[in-house]
Amino acid sequence: MRTLLRSLALLAATAAPALAQEPASAAAPAPVNLLSPNYGLMAWTLIIFVILAFVLAKFAFGPITRSVEAREQALDDAMNAAKRDREEAARLLAEHRAALDASHVEAQKIIADARAAAERVRAELLERAHAEQTHLMDRTRQEIEGERVKAVAELRREAVELAIAGASRVIEKNLDQPTNRQIVESFLSTVTPASVTASR
Repeated sequence: MRTLLRSLALLAATAAPALAQEPASAAAPAPVNLLSPNYGLMAWTLIIFVILAFVLAKFAFGPITRSVEAREQALDDAMNAAKRDREEAARLLAEHRAALDASHVEAQKIIADARAAAERVRAELLERAHAEQTHLMDRTRQEIEGERVKAVAELRREAVELAIAGASRVIEKNLDQPTNRQIVESFLSTVTPASVTASR
């Protein structure tokens, strides 16, 4: 509504000089000399200019200036906000890159620790397997030694039996078994493998 009133006031102000120029007699138009001064037209133009300048200064220039200043302030604020956002984005990007680098370093450390742990487990397993192998070989040697001792004892017993059987046939005299066994065992205990091979 205010804009409409302003437009009407401006229209009336611009139409006033045209009305002021109309001659009083409408008979024949006189030739107009553009270089001759027309004081009435100059006065009305000056009055209308002053009124228009006052109206514009009172109602238009203030709001227009405030609007331009507000727009400039809004643009400055937007540019400052964009600059702050850009700086914040750059800071966040740097933080993310640093965090990513730290996570890469941490991942490499975890991988190295896992490899070291795997190597330790491997070494422990190898040591345990070696210990078990040594224990198994020792036990096997002991079992072999025990079996050898049993086999030697069995061979001695059979040798005693054969010697007694052979001796009793040779002499054809049957001595009592415990005495015979004692004699042969004492003889065999004195016999060593070296003396047997030497007698051959």
